[in-house]
Amino acid sequence: MAPGPPPEYSLYMRHPNLGSPTRSGAARSVKLLTPMFAFCGAVGLFLSGCSTEPESHVVSAPPPSPPTRAVTTTTITTTPVAVASPAVVVANPGYPAYVATTAAPVVSTTVISQQAPPAMQQEVVMAQPSPDYVWLAGFWSWRNDRYEWVAGHWQMPPSASSVWVAPRWEQQGNAYRFYEGYWN
Repeated sequence: MAPGPPPEYSLYMRHPNLGSPTRSGAARSVKLLTPMFAFCGAVGLFLSGCSTEPESHVVSAPPPSPPTRAVTTTTITTTPVAVASPAVVVANPGYPAYVATTAAPVVSTTVISQQAPPAMQQEVVMAQPSPDYVWLAGFWSWRNDRYEWVAGHWQMPPSASSVWVAPRWEQQGNAYRFYEGYWN
């Protein structure tokens, strides 16, 4: 009996979909594995780039000193003074009528800062609630050891003849003094 082809050869000849041990089969395997090798190489490059640490830099200057407080706040309590205010008293005839006036202690705070206040902010004035309201413009106030903007708002005056005196900062030498706003 004559020897036949090797068993592998006959298997591939009978089933062409299985591929062949030829050069085209190896090329197909390389074609299928190339994206996987490229992906693994890219991941390897990425991870090796992340594994290095940057050089450390020595800073020779010490950190800056903490800021000094540039504000002096003084609270002065004045003694209460009875203020006579005009009053109209209607009493029943034969009974005396008394008007008692009291005044609460007035506490005033003086704020003096070595730092100039920032420039005034532009404000959008909203619609006036009624003709009786007065617009009180915003201003810079000193709170928590820094300047804070207090937004403007509409307010009803205590009386029809009252005039609002706006708060202000005035320079006094190298310092700035704050004067509260009030109704006059």
